[in-house]
Amino acid sequence: MRRSPRGGRSALQRRLPALLALTFVAALCGAPAAGQSPEAAGTWPVRPIRLVVGYSAGGGNDILARLIAGPMAEDLHQPVLVDNKPGAQSIVACELVAKSPPDGYTLLIAPTGPMTINPAIYSKLPYAPLKDFAPVSIVGDFPLILAVSAALPVTSVKELIDFARANPGRANYASSAAPFQVAAELFNQRTGTHFAHIPYKGSGDSVNAVISGEVTMTISDSLPIAGQLKGGRLRALAVTSAERSPHFPDIPTLAEAGVNDMVIRLFSGIVAPAGTPAAVVRRLNEAVVKAVALPEVQERFNALGMEAVTSTPEEFTRLIAQGIERWTAVAKAANIKAD
Repeated sequence: MRRSPRGGRSALQRRLPALLALTFVAALCGAPAAGQSPEAAGTWPVRPIRLVVGYSAGGGNDILARLIAGPMAEDLHQPVLVDNKPGAQSIVACELVAKSPPDGYTLLIAPTGPMTINPAIYSKLPYAPLKDFAPVSIVGDFPLILAVSAALPVTSVKELIDFARANPGRANYASSAAPFQVAAELFNQRTGTHFAHIPYKGSGDSVNAVISGEVTMTISDSLPIAGQLKGGRLRALAVTSAERSPHFPDIPTLAEAGVNDMVIRLFSGIVAPAGTPAAVVRRLNEAVVKAVALPEVQERFNALGMEAVTSTPEEFTRLIAQGIERWTAVAKAANIKAD
């Protein structure tokens, strides 16, 4: 961080000849010309980097940001400061970063929701993921879990489908965010069921609604339901990964349960504003990959039910493009609109 000058005017006057001499020597040695960016001179970064999180402190993406910020700072030799800017499904944070100077000093934690689902459900957004951002790397991904109340007489996905068809007025699902809503709607489309959407403000609220029997089922990440599964208040019927989760090896995949073409893994990653120099993006990618590879970081990711994975910027770009295409089709078929 910048420090305030000390010593007053007299100290500055005493140091002026030396400072002028150093400036002269730097010029002779090929220091950057006036107006030349640090990136052009190959000296990036020269000041702290801001990592913007579009969610409140303490949430999953905030935890991820703080886990990798420290190792990134050590590798880049500059502080990486986590800055929470919650609001409107991360739209506030996305707009802020999209409109920031493309100099590598403002980054965004970029999860599935704002990168691939917001474009599918909002007719207008103040940012376009593929146009306004330079993807750096994925940092991790995770499947979802389909769960019902332990009190519900349903022990398999097939029984859940049969229940929905026999009780159309009682078939509904709880969700607290757009990714969980589109996942449940994809389940409807793949199974021919008509579970109705019941929105809740938070994951805890939606899980409690399922436990109490207010809602039939939910499809959610593992964080808010893992404890309820262990406590016997929820029953997990399936996981949305292609293979069984190492964190929940007893839960079958949806494919094993007879529901095909429904592999879902939500991701979180890091992006920079579009136009960020390619050399800076590559350097950021190196720092992210090193941070995520640390055993202590991977251990913490595992505790969150998340797999620590990284990618090239090009791979992350393709993942975003594929996600937008997929979720746009799901949202259109289910008539999901957020505005």
